[in-house]
Amino acid sequence: MSNTPNFCPELVGSMSQGAAGNPTVAMVEAAFQHHGLCWRYINMEVAPADLADAVKGAFAMGFRGFNLSMPHKVTVIPMLSGLGESAALIGAVNCVVRRGDQFIGENTDGKGFLTSLQTEIDPRGKNVVLFGAGGAARAVAVELALAGTAKIIVVNRDEARGRELVDTLRSKTQTSAEFVAWLGDYVVPSDTHVVINGTSIGLYDADAKLALDFDSLKPGMIVADVVFNPVRTRLLEDAKARGCVTIDGLGMLVNQGVIGVKHWTGIDPDAAAMRVALERAMGL
Repeated sequence: MSNTPNFCPELVGSMSQGAAGNPTVAMVEAAFQHHGLCWRYINMEVAPADLADAVKGAFAMGFRGFNLSMPHKVTVIPMLSGLGESAALIGAVNCVVRRGDQFIGENTDGKGFLTSLQTEIDPRGKNVVLFGAGGAARAVAVELALAGTAKIIVVNRDEARGRELVDTLRSKTQTSAEFVAWLGDYVVPSDTHVVINGTSIGLYDADAKLALDFDSLKPGMIVADVVFNPVRTRLLEDAKARGCVTIDGLGMLVNQGVIGVKHWTGIDPDAAAMRVALERAMGL
């Protein structure tokens, strides 16, 4: 962690299939620069068949850790020495950390969302409607449950996946969970405090509409989206027009990066500097 110019930098990185144009590189490197750390974040394209070799290579080269994107988040698990609590419950890893002579898998996606949500509301004891049961939604659900959310209604088109997430929440946490099949425009119960889009609906499509009865949204409800591009999705704009408090997905992306940098370096990075760099990289 020396900042001496001639010192060989500590290495972390990102392993993804299709690594071009990864805006998190600028975000993470901005944290290193802001804090005077001689670290580098290396963007690496890794095909699924090469993942095991890539993990071994990163360990051999002294990497302090790395991020993972789909489809590597699940397949990497047998290649690691262990998992953190939330990664084990979620069943997916997006952040690997070297601890001693081991690579340990963590999941920062849900924690990043939780940090964003907590700027507006404490989820403890609250009722949540969550659309989706895929990787992002699962991470969000587990972290909300671990934070003491009273009830999570999982609304999903794939019944098997939705029920599996609900069963995990019921058996592994103290949160009450319910599955609802997503058929037509979902009507949000009146006692809901937080509504979350945990799907990819709206990603790179500002006109994409969530199948939701917007008349069931009440002023003061929190409406959050995990989609980060565009930052202001149609869901958030429509919810804001109904008096809801909205939370965009960019905060989740920044906060999961903040947590990852802390895992690797031990410092609390400056989130504002990271967000500025991310927005610049995205052309915002």
